[in-house]
Amino acid sequence: MEYDYKDAVKLLTSQGKFYINLGLERISTILNIIGNPQDKLKYIHVAGTNGKGSVCAILASILQVSGKKTGLFTSPHLFDYTERIKINGVDIPKPEFARLIFDVCKIADRHNIHLTEFEMLTVIMFIYFAKNNVDVVVLETGLGGRFDATNVIKENLCAVITHIDLDHIERLGNTKDKIAFEKAGIIKKGCPVITCEGYEAIKDRADECESLLLMVAPFQDTSELALKGLYQQENLSLALAAIRLVFPEISHKIIIEGLQKVKHIGRFQIIEKYNIIIDGAHNPNGALALRESLDLYYPDKKRRFVFGCLKNKDYPKMMQILFKKNDEIYLNHFSHPNSASFEELKSACPFEARKFDSLGTFNQDEHTITIVCGSLYMINEVIPRSYLD
Repeated sequence: MEYDYKDAVKLLTSQGKFYINLGLERISTILNIIGNPQDKLKYIHVAGTNGKGSVCAILASILQVSGKKTGLFTSPHLFDYTERIKINGVDIPKPEFARLIFDVCKIADRHNIHLTEFEMLTVIMFIYFAKNNVDVVVLETGLGGRFDATNVIKENLCAVITHIDLDHIERLGNTKDKIAFEKAGIIKKGCPVITCEGYEAIKDRADECESLLLMVAPFQDTSELALKGLYQQENLSLALAAIRLVFPEISHKIIIEGLQKVKHIGRFQIIEKYNIIIDGAHNPNGALALRESLDLYYPDKKRRFVFGCLKNKDYPKMMQILFKKNDEIYLNHFSHPNSASFEELKSACPFEARKFDSLGTFNQDEHTITIVCGSLYMINEVIPRSYLD
């Protein structure tokens, strides 16, 4: 029987059935019922506020080029949920995804376990990767670390903690130190941890777990890296430190080839044919990194922004950082239930702005670059899929 992907997505996103609810009890229970597939796998576990996705993409590319069968679990997706679960760069097939969603839902309902959407995705990822005997899983946390569903794993080859900033403060805490404490929860007993920032919470957790703490400086040359953006220097430093620590046998030649083949949609992604940049910056730190990269790569081009954001993000500060007086600014209210409205965005915008309609209304001009930013959740409504092929 072939299961329907659209029906699976409808089930996954059904109102009232799935929600955010941090904690490991529910996912631990259901994984135990189905035989704990997560215990059969090896992981590099990545947490942090900004840069997680880029670090994971770099790690997965190098590992794949080295010949290892590599699983990659990331979020969010741009077009299809299947983008979140990949083996050697290939998305989980839609029929397989759908079958696993329905199977896990039946088991959860039978045992009265109320899984969140992210827990569902995490469970089917573990099943799919274990079934396909992947050599190593590059595992990105969804939210936080300590109580994130991915943290059900018992050990990892190493943990990586990327840049920490104020985000999801309603769930993780209202200071960077509190957020660092949550991220440090992915550190496992006797398993090394790599970071660029010296938060006491990370040091304390590493000491408590008797884990090697490796601090790296963001000095790596990014000239061979396919991903652009100034902030990739820090992400590359973390990824390479993890590779050299865990897989010292991987040669410099393989690493360079892996860097040249990295793909990561929506992170300072340049679509040259249409003079468009897509960037998933969704907090002030990400906005600053985007602004600095624009100043470096495109100092003389006129800027046209298409900006949308979730209500729980600091979009007033993001817009203050991103926009200049002579920029062309379009604000977008997209279909996500938590999307800020045009009126909310406009009232916080420091300069004159208009309502976004479609990219097709813009004049193509080689001297103007269009920057689509503020939330990855709106990309599939703004950018035609054909632009990315």
